[in-house]
Amino acid sequence: MADIEHYVRDDVRGFLDMLEAMNGQGVEEVGAVQGREQMRAMGAIAEAPARELAVQKDLTCPGPAGDIPLRFYDVKESRGPSPIVLFLHGGGFVIGDLEVYNNLCTEISHALDLPVVSVDYRLAPEHPFPAAPDDCEAAARWVASAPAELGREVTGLVIMGDSAGGNLTIVTTNQLMADPADVPVVVQAPIYPVASDVSQHDSFASFADGFLLTGAAMAWFTEQYAGPADDPRNVPILGDCSNTPPTVICTAGLDPLRDSGREYAAHLIQQGTEVSYFEFPGIIHGFTTLRKAIPSGQADLEAFLGAIRVKLERAAA
Repeated sequence: MADIEHYVRDDVRGFLDMLEAMNGQGVEEVGAVQGREQMRAMGAIAEAPARELAVQKDLTCPGPAGDIPLRFYDVKESRGPSPIVLFLHGGGFVIGDLEVYNNLCTEISHALDLPVVSVDYRLAPEHPFPAAPDDCEAAARWVASAPAELGREVTGLVIMGDSAGGNLTIVTTNQLMADPADVPVVVQAPIYPVASDVSQHDSFASFADGFLLTGAAMAWFTEQYAGPADDPRNVPILGDCSNTPPTVICTAGLDPLRDSGREYAAHLIQQGTEVSYFEFPGIIHGFTTLRKAIPSGQADLEAFLGAIRVKLERAAA
């Protein structure tokens, strides 16, 4: 039935058929620890290879509950003053880590010719809301201070992340617009973000089964994270978005979260923010870390990163 109702790319259909044949259990059935192992295993077989970079090293920065692990990337050994990308990974606030997102972060540094710092924020259910946004804000402020550990002169932040990390991208940007860090957020770039109450959207009903991210998994992630429904640091569309910097947003056409990204993009446009919005048809949630299994997603990722590059060039002009 899904084939009749929705356009599905051939490589996406092949990947979904493979998942169906594997008949694996959902994260809501196996729990957080096994869910994390599943995500790493999926990345190992489905993600494109890492780019060779001049710099890739693990660091930490101070956080509200101890040191926060980070991974620092740069396509160049050294560089002059530049913005730096803060990357906040996805995984429903419960799974995901530096390793799962390693190859994507090398791609971002390569495509944008910028340093990237990936943040290993605390995960639920061991550390429910607001541990994740607390850690991401602390990491953003640390990176903005151009610490000696980075060896970079930082002129601005590009805050980027996918899914739950897309939520944290918006939340962190909102916090830094309200209470600025040492350098400004010059671009924010959420990838298929959770920006509003996703359970209320048509896309959540349409793609709740059979498109990798399920409605059952989303409901379980939400329960583990335990963020209040009326808190803008959990539901960022409720926050003051009137001062948002230039924004690039992408969604996937077959994603239960699609309409949340649509709604947030429209909300920003109505407030006068400069927005580039991409809705990539026929592809599923998670495609940016499934580019070996879904090769067509590489062109979508390049279009998204290209739009960020344009916004940075305009900001620098």
